[in-house]
Amino acid sequence: MLFIGMVVVLFVAALLGGGALFAARSTGYDLAQSAARAGAQQIDTATYRATGELRLDPVKAAQAAKQFLAAAGATGTVEVTVARISVTATSRQATPMLTAFGFDTVTVTSTAQATPTTGPPA
Repeated sequence: MLFIGMVVVLFVAALLGGGALFAARSTGYDLAQSAARAGAQQIDTATYRATGELRLDPVKAAQAAKQFLAAAGATGTVEVTVARISVTATSRQATPMLTAFGFDTVTVTSTAQATPTTGPPA
């Protein structure tokens, strides 16, 4: 009975730890996505008004994404073209369920991309 109890406790600990890691990865990906979206909002308004062509302002888009990452306490790289922004975010996510095993935080690196749009897809 004692052995079965120990196995159950270890199984539950592994299950909760896996959930904590999954949540950390999800949060890291959300961070990269949000930073990419912040950058994708920076369109070249002069070109859009003159020609109707929707394109990013690469300098402003990169700056907005980097500011978003910094405000979230993360680091990362940003690559911008006139059509797309790609953000790779690196952050440390807390893992309270794994503290008992010596893992207070886990480093998560995620990549997301975004493109400028004028509204929801039709």
